[in-house]
Amino acid sequence: MDMVLRLVAERPVVIFSRTTCSMSHAIKTLILNFGANLTIYELDEIPNSQQVERELVQLGCQPSVPAVFIGQQFIGGANQVMSLQVTNQLVQLLIRAGAIWI
Repeated sequence: MDMVLRLVAERPVVIFSRTTCSMSHAIKTLILNFGANLTIYELDEIPNSQQVERELVQLGCQPSVPAVFIGQQFIGGANQVMSLQVTNQLVQLLIRAGAIWI
């Protein structure tokens, strides 16, 4: 999990995605609409993507994308992020991580 941990270090929000994944697109759009400062890694465009995907699966992300980290903490996939949004907890996580300012 060293590679994933290096990629999320010191970044408020990181999303691992695929350019062809509609759920990844929905989650990226949701978080971007808050004006969040985020980093997106498209697994179909980065080197060593197979290693990254293996590490994401080891973390428990099934399917492997989208995989969302907020404040260097693994949040989960689309279901977890949408649950946070529905319960009004997503914004608070983004604020605490320094990804948005209100």
